[in-house]
Amino acid sequence: MNGSQRLLLLVLFLVSVHTLLAQRTFTNPVKSSGPDPWVLQKDGWYYYMNTTGRNLTLWKTRNVADLATAESKVIYTPPAGLPYSRDLWAPEIHFFNKNWYIYFSADSVNNLSHRVWVIENPSPDPMQGEWTLKGKIGDKDDHWEIDMSVIEYKGKLYAAWSGWEGATNGRQDIFMAKLKNPWTIDGKRVKISQPDQPWEMHGDVPQDWQKNGEVPKIYVNEGPEFLVNKDKLFIVYSANACWLDYCMGLLTFTGKGDLLNPKNWVKSPTPVFEQSPENDVWAPGHGGFFRSPDGKQDWMIYHANPSATDGCGNKRAPHIQPFTWNADGSPNFGKPVRKKPMPVPAE
Repeated sequence: MNGSQRLLLLVLFLVSVHTLLAQRTFTNPVKSSGPDPWVLQKDGWYYYMNTTGRNLTLWKTRNVADLATAESKVIYTPPAGLPYSRDLWAPEIHFFNKNWYIYFSADSVNNLSHRVWVIENPSPDPMQGEWTLKGKIGDKDDHWEIDMSVIEYKGKLYAAWSGWEGATNGRQDIFMAKLKNPWTIDGKRVKISQPDQPWEMHGDVPQDWQKNGEVPKIYVNEGPEFLVNKDKLFIVYSANACWLDYCMGLLTFTGKGDLLNPKNWVKSPTPVFEQSPENDVWAPGHGGFFRSPDGKQDWMIYHANPSATDGCGNKRAPHIQPFTWNADGSPNFGKPVRKKPMPVPAE
């Protein structure tokens, strides 16, 4: 075989490999179950978490489309009988100051005692090392809270979460605060959003629940997630009851003044992501954002139900799809895609 033939074979081989990679596909959902999905990218890896209810489980993969076969590990199981032993919801892993942190909602007996807790791990690999409890993170008045997410923005740490204004259920609002460190709120919480648009006011509580003491209606803003596009900052949140027409809304920071001034946040007048009955995707919400491995395409992850009556249980499964940006820099999520093969995030 001469040099020209070897070169031709090499070219053909590379073309074949490229074709195989280009043809690699996935079909939503990327995992059979996974409420409240969260993804963090770091050093070529994706770290994924979702609600299990009983522990904190971490997944690690090179491509989010491969979550169903990704390495996983239970990294923290709380002891019994403590304020954070039950109903572990919406865990998120973050990396600040060379340490890993996980924020999770938990209670001791029932939903009334739900608060957010933080664990820390100094290991370079969060699948290794020891996770230790840093404590409860919340405002000084110890209000009910769930679904905390954290961002470092212009050198400062901020947290956003869903909480009650008072001591009783009925309405969940979005609050923000500055952080003194990854596990301590600095100052007072500030309410930046509450359900006040017609499309956010779907919260009829089932009769059976009311017989057990729940209020007749619960209006919901929850699952706030920060999203940055160049010099623009957004919070994408979930609205309406998860047992009804859960959807996503958008808060936009005006870019001027203090993040903790509610006047500096503008709510989009309509949902930015809604269920798609024609595509068999119901009640989409509580997700996050990541970029493809080649760094060229923005993707969203969210949970959704396979039918209109599946409610808030474990039928909620993680879906992923690419999204684009509007001319004004705001996200354009489109609508939930049909459950058919589509190219994996480009590698």
